[in-house]
Amino acid sequence: MTGSREVSEAIVSRRSVRKFKDTPVLDRTVADLVALACAAPAPHHSRPWRFAHIVSQDARLALSDAMSDAWRSDLDESGASVHDIDRLLRRSRAQIEEAPVLLIACLVHDEAKDWQDDVRRRAERDMFVQSLGAALQNILLAAAERGLVGYLRGAPLFCADAVKEASSLPDDWEPAFLVLLGYPPDGYTPPERPPVDPYEYLIGR
Repeated sequence: MTGSREVSEAIVSRRSVRKFKDTPVLDRTVADLVALACAAPAPHHSRPWRFAHIVSQDARLALSDAMSDAWRSDLDESGASVHDIDRLLRRSRAQIEEAPVLLIACLVHDEAKDWQDDVRRRAERDMFVQSLGAALQNILLAAAERGLVGYLRGAPLFCADAVKEASSLPDDWEPAFLVLLGYPPDGYTPPERPPVDPYEYLIGR
């Protein structure tokens, strides 16, 4: 059987793109991407991911306000300058408010095993987190197949309570990442990746 390089080419050509056209993305396309996310490998034949599609401008503003307030508090404590804080928060707000597609990717643990010791509980959680990464990669690659580009933001990991409250998420949903997607701007060309020597990352025993 002749192998296809389409998957390899999709992986190599994927980039994190933070600028989009104003062109809207169909809700049906978003639903298709989430369906493909659910094909990712996960522990115990589970599907420990949930996605909140933040559509209305009011919902985006509420999320942006909550995340900005949480981040401002962290930046104040770190001693960042007022100028730097304002610049970072303006960029963050623009990303949340302007991306054609904004998803909050969450974890749920209802199918996790209830181990009695901390070591196995931590390992169980690690497995679920890793499976969310696989689901998110599915979304990014499937989005590219549909002519979309995008990127991930892990900011909800640092302000999960604020994100949950601002977006009225269910109690058992644990916010982890933002997924931001849209159509690339006119003239966009993916930058070249530097070559990779796999043996910098691979050893044999």
